[in-house]
Amino acid sequence: MSFQTLIAYWPLKLAVIVIFLGSAMLVHFRGKVRHRFSRQLTDHSTFLAPYNALVYLFSRVPSKPFLREEDLPGIAALTAKWEIIRDEGMRLMDDGMVRASEGYNDLGFNSFFRRGWKRFYLKWYDSPLPSAEKLCPETVKALEQVPGLHGAMFAMLPPGSRLVSHRDPFAGSLRYHLGLRTPNSDDCFIEVDGQRRSWRDGQALVFDETFIHFAENKTDINRLILFCDVERPLRSRLMTGINRFVIHHLVKATATQNMEGDKVGFANKAFGSVYKIRLVGKRLKKWNRKVYYACKYAIVLGVLVLIFY
Repeated sequence: MSFQTLIAYWPLKLAVIVIFLGSAMLVHFRGKVRHRFSRQLTDHSTFLAPYNALVYLFSRVPSKPFLREEDLPGIAALTAKWEIIRDEGMRLMDDGMVRASEGYNDLGFNSFFRRGWKRFYLKWYDSPLPSAEKLCPETVKALEQVPGLHGAMFAMLPPGSRLVSHRDPFAGSLRYHLGLRTPNSDDCFIEVDGQRRSWRDGQALVFDETFIHFAENKTDINRLILFCDVERPLRSRLMTGINRFVIHHLVKATATQNMEGDKVGFANKAFGSVYKIRLVGKRLKKWNRKVYYACKYAIVLGVLVLIFY
């Protein structure tokens, strides 16, 4: 790029940089609990910050960690069927079908598997999975009756497991948890932006997963819940349309499988190859943390230069 061209486009580039940095700061300082700045710098939520900031601007629900069931239209009907859903989930769990991924094909939840977390997908930003339609038809039928419900799974948190603090990267949805078979104890809980709630059989929790949160099961009883992503209500028809486009054409690329015959999205197909590079990084980090972080930040800086130059 010539010097004259660079000067001509500099106001636009500056505007893009300001929007990106402003959005990233909004994400970082949103809520009471924050990552260390060095972690937030390379967190996936930083790279989606401009889109998420736009979603927050048009959100029809309040900006707080826990929300009401009423904030998600139609979700109460799902809660009412919890016993039917529980029975199908328990059969899957007893048959060993609620399990970790057998390979590197679950980008969104790969880090959870190392801590014992297990899942069985029902639908993921697309139609229900064939395996779910076959093995738990009543649950799938109940899910299909809820408007804006784009992702769902059975999720198990075994005794002694703890999911580390994290924020989910996509603000276009909200998270719904329905207790199915839980310890019914305050020692099995989720904490969102410093606010703690525990799961109870037949009771729902609704929260904004883009606040920093973690979960822990300090009991000796398995926790099984229905875990759903439901479209965030937005004030503008245009913004709602944009959000649905992102959901149906981008987020669905993270779809994965329970068993052969279920489709795997593009992002998860690529993840298997990319993760091999990640494994090299893990070995480097184990050998020398300073060298690892120097390389990591150099790569991030290089990517930003390529984007904005």
